[in-house]
Amino acid sequence: MVTYWNVVLVLGAVVILALFALLSLLVHFVKQMDLRVAAVRDTLAAVTEHTANTALIPRAAESVDAVLAEGLRHHAFLGHVTSGGEP
Repeated sequence: MVTYWNVVLVLGAVVILALFALLSLLVHFVKQMDLRVAAVRDTLAAVTEHTANTALIPRAAESVDAVLAEGLRHHAFLGHVTSGGEP
């Protein structure tokens, strides 16, 4: 009878230790998930702030095209002048 109770107490202690270990892992993983979700939330907020000015993109593209066209005109002019042609 004493051996039976010793076995039950040892099994109970093993089960309690296993539950403690599993619950500790669960708490650890939940904390990690919470930190990662917060990081994703912050990233999405930053993306929202960065894309708030997308209306300026077409205007910037037009300006870049104008600068490129002006540069090409200068290139053509300089190529013509250096090859001996008249301005």
